[in-house]
Amino acid sequence: MARGERALLVARRRASGVSDEEANDGDIVGTVQLVLDLPENQPHRADVAKMLVHRSARRQGVAQRLMAAIDDVARDEGRHVLVLDTVTGGDAERLYQRSGWQRAGDVPKFALMPDGAFCATTFYYKHL
Repeated sequence: MARGERALLVARRRASGVSDEEANDGDIVGTVQLVLDLPENQPHRADVAKMLVHRSARRQGVAQRLMAAIDDVARDEGRHVLVLDTVTGGDAERLYQRSGWQRAGDVPKFALMPDGAFCATTFYYKHL
């Protein structure tokens, strides 16, 4: 992957009393990516992908902090329209709605679940 194609943000577990420098050695508990390599007619846009938070770190604000950070990275990269997709009806939808994302619509049978079953996907967008 070439430099500038995407940004990867990582959240790490940090024990109390640990400095910022030492925190970089903590276990990874979450990630999100900002895909920047888009067609020439979309230099203002980026895709948010692979928002993942480890089960042990859920409901602790990790995902919300990652989403806020991805907004900052997008602004720094000159991107002001963000797009993402997620499994329709999944827990992530609440997070995205709380984070200011607008639902654009659903596509039935868009993706496959790990067991091979089709699932619908909901698309969201956000203007920064």
